[in-house]
Amino acid sequence: MKLLSIKQTSEKWGLSPRRINVLCSEGRIPGAMKVGSYWVIPAEATKPKDERIKTGRYIKNRNSEGH
Repeated sequence: MKLLSIKQTSEKWGLSPRRINVLCSEGRIPGAMKVGSYWVIPAEATKPKDERIKTGRYIKNRNSEGH
């Protein structure tokens, strides 16, 4: 199994190295493992779907939270 660094993965997927680091920390890249202070990602890993909120609106309505 070939392993890639965060920098190599960021170039492959077109994302910033910081974003790859966050995805690894959140466990969203299957097979990614930490070796010392570095993350290594399997070469066959697929880019996870972007699940961040892009509309600028919150998912929950403020009234339903009791505010």
